[in-house]
Amino acid sequence: MRHIYRCPLRWSDMDAYGHVNNAVFVRYLEEARIDFLFRPEKDFKQGSVVARHEIDYKRQLVHRHHPVDIELWVSEIRAASFTISYEVKDDDLVYVRASTVVVPFDFEAERPRRITAEEKEFLREYMDDAADGADEEEAVAA
Repeated sequence: MRHIYRCPLRWSDMDAYGHVNNAVFVRYLEEARIDFLFRPEKDFKQGSVVARHEIDYKRQLVHRHHPVDIELWVSEIRAASFTISYEVKDDDLVYVRASTVVVPFDFEAERPRRITAEEKEFLREYMDDAADGADEEEAVAA
């Protein structure tokens, strides 16, 4: 299953050419990740930190007045980290593919922590292997 976040575009997101600035996509991913992880019914209450981002820019996103979709899913779960994968897209037009390694964190103890059984169960609901071959398919088609 995937989580979908409808991300609004803002005038301040544009660069001098009217495109969404590449650096802004990191904020878009953050907004989608927060929308996914910090919902009332499923919540990483103890906190988390980002350990790594990887972003592949596929095409420019021109500023407009309607939101862009960010689909995200969990692509890996480890004992003390998990990876979220993303596609920033309109229907079948992909602007960005990205991933973020997230580490659960205990802010009181000031150290990383293991993923709880409840968190792992929640993350497993969003495991999606379908998109993992997307770059391979693009390479074969090219």
